[in-house]
Amino acid sequence: MRYKFLDKIRSDVMFEAYGKDLKELFENAAEALLSVICKIKKVKPLQAEEFEMKAENLEELMINWLQGIIAVVDTEQMFFSKVTIKEVDEKHIIGKLMGEPMKPELGETVVKAVTYYKYKIEKTKKGYIATVSLDI
Repeated sequence: MRYKFLDKIRSDVMFEAYGKDLKELFENAAEALLSVICKIKKVKPLQAEEFEMKAENLEELMINWLQGIIAVVDTEQMFFSKVTIKEVDEKHIIGKLMGEPMKPELGETVVKAVTYYKYKIEKTKKGYIATVSLDI
């Protein structure tokens, strides 16, 4: 399992993302976020947007990464369906998003922000689990 949605309340969507390593965790968290924003299975990976994020620690990096994806969706007016992590450690990430220009028929829910509500990242014997809440 790559991710699952937890409670869906009126103003928030919460999910858990999983990964055997940081690369997989960040890719799966991005995919969970994008599946809220758009009909991810219908978005064609026609154009690429690459971006880099830095942070003081892993928890801040995940927030910055997901918030950065929201910003790229908003500023570039694109929906994304494919995520590739080129480099990642606990304080730095370079990722590439593949997608196409926004079309109303591809949209789902406007995500305003990533919140700290019940937010956490855990390292387990099997890898990592990130619990993330989105303000919609």
